[in-house]
Parts: sequence; structure tokens; C-alpha cells
Amino acid sequence: MSELLLYGSYGYTGELIAEVATERGLDPTLAGRDERELTEQAAELNCEMAAFDLDDVDAVADRLADYDVVLNCAGPFVRTYEPMVEAALEAGTHYLDITGEIDVFEGVAGYDDRATEADVMLMSGVGFDVVPTDCLAAHLAERLPDATHLALAFKGLADISPGTMKTMLNYAGDGGYVRRDGLLESVPTAYRTRRIDFGSGERSAVTIPWGDVVTGYHTTGIPNIEVYMAAPEPAIWAMRGSRPLAPLLDVGPVKSTLQGLVDAAVSGPGERTRERGRGYVWGEVTDADGNRAVSRLETPETYKLTVESSLEIAERVLDGDAPAGYQTPAGAYGADLVLEIPGVEREDVV
Repeated sequence: MSELLLYGSYGYTGELIAEVATERGLDPTLAGRDERELTEQAAELNCEMAAFDLDDVDAVADRLADYDVVLNCAGPFVRTYEPMVEAALEAGTHYLDITGEIDVFEGVAGYDDRATEADVMLMSGVGFDVVPTDCLAAHLAERLPDATHLALAFKGLADISPGTMKTMLNYAGDGGYVRRDGLLESVPTAYRTRRIDFGSGERSAVTIPWGDVVTGYHTTGIPNIEVYMAAPEPAIWAMRGSRPLAPLLDVGPVKSTLQGLVDAAVSGPGERTRERGRGYVWGEVTDADGNRAVSRLETPETYKLTVESSLEIAERVLDGDAPAGYQTPAGAYGADLVLEIPGVEREDVV
């Protein structure tokens, strides 16, 4: 029996992870709701499969009981994490996922006490951008231990998968979030912009509501955090101009229509893009005395990094390195975790 259950294995990112996991001899069991998709994929990769939905937590727990680790790749994760985490705690199975959703990080963190008691590790965000941003945040906190403010930014999402696009649509009507004095604070879409040098000259960047405002705080304790994404100025103007339309994006039929369009029009980056593309992560910390530290990471293309980082962490857990309770990547494995991934380079700028 496989020790690793890969749920959502036939989605864009899940499929990439399944292929590499199989190549490395991890022998994952492929899982998800769609039996037809799983049958085809399992035959192609010569893997075991398990078709089941997440409606009955006890039934899911029975499925998970045979596995040491479940890696959840089925998004939007706000719909899948809760039954999967509940089942993992019941089954004594360690839980990983590749989300970037704030609500999921907050929700999974809320299970910390139960997970500690059950000797189960729960870790969300084992891919891009959380693994590199979390490791960079930890590195910067080591460089400036009294930091009070943390800013993180990334560049490199030229092409995105259908799942990522659906997740972004799911939160499009919610505006944004930053962390102020330790608390999450709701802010308007495209709340703040700044110019950031990712290593090849300054680029415009805009605040986004991604989960790093949660993970960065859990890992470093820094109370004020903002997360930015590189974007051209016209895109930022469009984001700000869309604020009056935000309530419409939360209307069920509108959201369903847009997600249908995603299925029809979005396929994710091709192999050439994944092999040649690069990701860039920037971080800055400051303290009350005005001291400042800046560091950068250059990484493989974002989906390629997600494959590598998720399997790096899964293999550590399979080897028994799984501290109980809610964990962040750098919180569990240190600031240098990301440097274990081939092609990642770190630079201290200031």
C-alpha cells in the first residue's frame, strides 16, 4: 500500500505532481471525485487509485487511515480543506495542501490544538508562492530580529492554471487584506502600490489578498505584513477601477459563469514555459529604529517549484520529520528549506 495519497491528482497541478512523484518511486495513490479521470491517469502512471468525494468525513477518514500523508491538490481549497482535515485528524494522517487562500490558512491553523493532541501535522501552502515567501520571511527575521514590518512580493505568474484562476475569482469580490498590529485588516482591491526591484530593475507591484499575510505572521511573529504581486500599471488601474463591480463578483450565477469560462479558456503553462520560466520573490523588513534588510530569491517557474517543494515536504513527512500541530513550511523546516530545491538562489541586497 502506498504511504502517500494524492487527492485531486488529475487537476493541472496535481497531474504534474503525480507524474514526478511516480518517476521518483514514491508510488502515490491517485485520488479524487472523478472515477473516469482517475482510471485513465492510474493506467498511464501504473498507480493505485481511489475515487471518493468529501461529503462524509467518517468515510473519508476510513480512506485516509491506510496512508501516512495526504497531499490535497483539489481546489478551491476553501471547499475541500475542512472535510479533509477533519478526516485526517480522525485517521491520524498528516495533511498537506498547495493552497494560497487566506481563509484556508486561518481555518487550518484553527485545528492546531487538535492536531497536536492527535500527533498529526497540518501544513497548508506547500507550493509557490508560500514556500519561497515563508522561507524568505524567516531569513529576513533572522537578519533583523526586532523587525516590526514585513513586505513580501513575487513576480512570475505569466500563465496560471484553471484552479488558480478559479481561486482568484472566488476572492475577487472580497477586496484585499494586510496585517496590522498582529490582526488581519480588510482593505480595498489594489490598496497600495510600490516600486520593487526583483533583480532586473524596478517594477510596479500591487497588494494582493494572498495567504502569506497569515503564514508570514505565524513563522516570524512580525505584526505588520503586506504582500505584493508585480503588475503593469494599466492592470493596477483596472483593478482599482473594478472596485464598484466587486459585489457582482460574489453573485452565484456571475461567479459560476466566470468559472465556466475559465474551464473553457484557461489551460495553464505548457512544458516549455515550465522548463524555461523563472519566479522571483522579494522581501523587506524594517524595525522601529529605521533599520532595514532586503533579500531576494530566484526560483524555477512557479508550477515547477510547486511540484518540487510539495514533494520535498511530503518526503520529509514520510521520513518521519513531521512536527505535530499546525505548521508553516519555514516554521517546521527552517529558512533554508527553499534552498534544497534545485535552481533556487538567495541574495541579500541590503
